[in-house]
Amino acid sequence: MTQDTPVTETNVDDLMRGLGLKRIVAMEETGRAVMEFTAQTQHCHAVVQGGYVAAWIDAAMARAVSAVTKGEFGCNTLEMKVAYYGPARLGQTLTAEGWVERLGRSTVFLEGSLTDEAGNVVAKASSTAKLSRFGGRTELG
Repeated sequence: MTQDTPVTETNVDDLMRGLGLKRIVAMEETGRAVMEFTAQTQHCHAVVQGGYVAAWIDAAMARAVSAVTKGEFGCNTLEMKVAYYGPARLGQTLTAEGWVERLGRSTVFLEGSLTDEAGNVVAKASSTAKLSRFGGRTELG
């Protein structure tokens, strides 16, 4: 999927559908990606469970890697730190943004955030990931 692509039954996999992906807003070659997710019943108790919040940010950071490498590489998260600032609630559309801070030959450093419909920061994250191309090279250059 490319920039500003709404999700349909045929253009998204089960994982992203289960996470409530609504649309991919942007994938920029500068290493930035923006995605929208809808908080659904399976994501919540009273508020959205923190693992889903982390997964939404992680998905945007992974798309940022794909964007900056022009689709040549994805990444596998090696470590991720998430700071939670407020709740995400059932029915909200939440915007996950991920960006590449530094791209190495085999490792990438990423940051991301999740905001609610009013623009309030719900969470921020930083991550270290290993570049990977399934069945192929694992280094740039």
